[in-house]
Amino acid sequence: MNQMFDLTGKKALVTGGSRGLGKAMAEALIEFGAKVVITGTREKIMDVAKEIGAIAGIQGDFLLDGQVEKVYIAAKNVLKGSPDILVNNAAIQRRALCEDFPDRDWNDVLSVSLSAVFKMCKLAAKDMIPNRSGKIINVASMISFFGGLNIPAYAASKGGVAQITKSFSNAWAKYGLNVNAIAPGYMATDMNEALIADSTRNKQILDRIPAARWGTPKDVKGLTIFLSSNASDYVNSAVIPVDGGYLGS
Repeated sequence: MNQMFDLTGKKALVTGGSRGLGKAMAEALIEFGAKVVITGTREKIMDVAKEIGAIAGIQGDFLLDGQVEKVYIAAKNVLKGSPDILVNNAAIQRRALCEDFPDRDWNDVLSVSLSAVFKMCKLAAKDMIPNRSGKIINVASMISFFGGLNIPAYAASKGGVAQITKSFSNAWAKYGLNVNAIAPGYMATDMNEALIADSTRNKQILDRIPAARWGTPKDVKGLTIFLSSNASDYVNSAVIPVDGGYLGS
């Protein structure tokens, strides 16, 4: 059974790996033997890579044209080959009243949280298909299932992530690729600081979570290993909630 989850010798690329869920997912892959490259927008990505034992941290901003391709090529060079595992975690959030939501914020969120995922999946698949194997894990959200409040761009992006996960899986499963998504619930990360600080909204959220707590980055570690390993070889196009039971309540 341990061999089923062993990732020794596997090469992995984790986007948005400087903090929060991405950092925890990278840590999990490293703990199970994978060689991991993480990406982030700031120079501190190099320091985070050293901290968690990743082989490199690559700086890149997916708001800029050509950065997805540049980051992917740089990761391949460091890994000395194409990744066996791709984790698409990079995303940004913008909040505003729907009727006033700025076009620029819409474009920015869709660029990072959806278009970059689309591009990165295609790049990885072109390398994985000839090898007849590969694991692609996209980070969706509970917002893939419902609309949220004052986050129309994020809702559109995460709904899109869920759907391209299914579409890519339909296309690539026959080549031995497993394309799936993790849909985190309310997680105590930087992205949700505003919600946590809002006592009224915080209580509303906690009252609906059967587990009676916010999630933490470590709560996605186990599922990351499952979806990256041979244990998930017949799991395709799944969008799996990690939400303390929120969606079922």
